[in-house]
Amino acid sequence: MAGMLSQPAITPPPPFLYRDIISRAIREDLNHGDITTSCIIPAGQRATAVIVAKEPCVVAGVFVAKECFLSLDSKAEFLTEAREGSRVEAGGLLLECRGDCACLLAGERVALNFLQRMCGTATLASRFAQAVSGTGCRVVDTRKTTPGLRILEKYAVRTGGCFNHRFDLSDGILIKDNHIAACGGSVKEAVSRARVNAPHGLRIEVEVSSLPELEDALDAGAEAVLLDNMDCTELEEAVRYARDRKPGIILEASGGVTLENVRDIAKTGVDIVSTGSLTHSARAVDLSMRINS
Repeated sequence: MAGMLSQPAITPPPPFLYRDIISRAIREDLNHGDITTSCIIPAGQRATAVIVAKEPCVVAGVFVAKECFLSLDSKAEFLTEAREGSRVEAGGLLLECRGDCACLLAGERVALNFLQRMCGTATLASRFAQAVSGTGCRVVDTRKTTPGLRILEKYAVRTGGCFNHRFDLSDGILIKDNHIAACGGSVKEAVSRARVNAPHGLRIEVEVSSLPELEDALDAGAEAVLLDNMDCTELEEAVRYARDRKPGIILEASGGVTLENVRDIAKTGVDIVSTGSLTHSARAVDLSMRINS
């Protein structure tokens, strides 16, 4: 599946990819400063802050929270931190930081906003990964991410044990219904154009929603097929037909995927199940920060 999916990893992305995201978030929250803190906290006061989970979760994004505090206090020290991808229970410690008290308070909300969202995504991804365990099928995300946060959300998906589909539109060829419509309704024409113009290293994947469309995609030479919004009976039939016609073809199922049905979908024989819910519907985990003087 090279060129289509990334292996799960818990190595954070390079800082240059997310520092601007953090800077914008800090500016959005501080704008003209933290008036409450400036009124009651003397300059130079130091404190220790701890971020703890208020519910069980998979840890993702501690490095982002650290960067939030470092952007306000370059001398901040991190005494303890949870490992990315680890599971913590309610009351578990994610991060302990010592630094300028005013900076810790100013960065609190932004650090928690990132950390809660990323832990929520990783926790949901871990449930999907567990749901398909033993089937040989991968659960992957989509491009249905929060604008500006894709690099962090897709990292959290991997941290939870699922996989990434395309990061952006240059990351793979996926011919969908609107592409086909723009080619006069011809799958063959769309695939032919892609084959002539595509970089040699990219597979050509075609989205289909019926067996006749699947037949058209295979006839046109598709190397991967996205089976869209089919029920499990239709998926099983599509998998049998595609494997008979082209044994090595990659088959992806998408549409209407939930935690309740993902294992049944995976057991139809598809290689991949993609779902935007990993990123667009993950609930933020409940975390809190406490200041200890």
